[in-house]
Amino acid sequence: MALVVLGLKAVAYLMTGSVALYSDALESIINVAAAVAALIALRVAARPADANHPYGHTKAEYFSAVAEGVLIVLAAAAIVREALPALLNPAELPALSGVAGLGVNLAAGVLNAVWASVLLRQGRALRSPALLADGRHIFSDVVTSVGVLLGVLAAHLTGQAWLDPLLAILVALNILWSGWRLVRESVGGLMDAAVDRETEAKIRLAMSLHGQGALEMHDLRTRHAGSVTFIEFHMVVPGDMTVQEAHSICDRLEDAIRAGTPQSSISIHVEPQEKAKHHGVLVL
Repeated sequence: MALVVLGLKAVAYLMTGSVALYSDALESIINVAAAVAALIALRVAARPADANHPYGHTKAEYFSAVAEGVLIVLAAAAIVREALPALLNPAELPALSGVAGLGVNLAAGVLNAVWASVLLRQGRALRSPALLADGRHIFSDVVTSVGVLLGVLAAHLTGQAWLDPLLAILVALNILWSGWRLVRESVGGLMDAAVDRETEAKIRLAMSLHGQGALEMHDLRTRHAGSVTFIEFHMVVPGDMTVQEAHSICDRLEDAIRAGTPQSSISIHVEPQEKAKHHGVLVL
């Protein structure tokens, strides 16, 4: 899909000679590279845990998203380099081949919009950082394409050739912002950022409602690694409780937490009553 869109945008640029359409096509080269990086990352992330990677390979998806963000920044720099001289010394736009050039670019934008919706839907369903990053990037490309089409059309209708390179620079700023967001979110995953507040609230509620037999739970810690959510906490039980009874509570808690937070890896440290901290999650 990325190759098809790149081909269409390249044809649109050749038909119009527009610097803004050139910048749009240049960003599509980044889409192709990002798709390849995402495919490699997904294949690595799907590998099972091994002796050297006991927690699995799911973090590989974040490297793909970081790489995509870096590629976007490079694309933005290349666009500015091409557009700035044209802005300082605007040249007359060549005559449009009817509206065919803009029509070709519009067709590429429609394909991108459909593909972005597929990637975002599947990325959320599979909780895949690589698919979500690619989907968000392509959606930003759709917004860019719409702006480019309107700007090129305005440049030809008004005869103001400087509008074309100016719009190309605005395109560069837009994709630069998109790249920054991707890098920021991916670095958060690599730095073991905690789950969002809504997910943590679900976890705490499950702990409270399904921890019958325990006295309290504290020191809850969470992190994401690709599609997997790692959850760990301490559970305080009466000192005379048997190991079997404590284990049954742990099993019940794990089932309840996974019901609200799929694909979780849960570790529970059981402690006797004298280890209670009298804060955290109380059992209802």
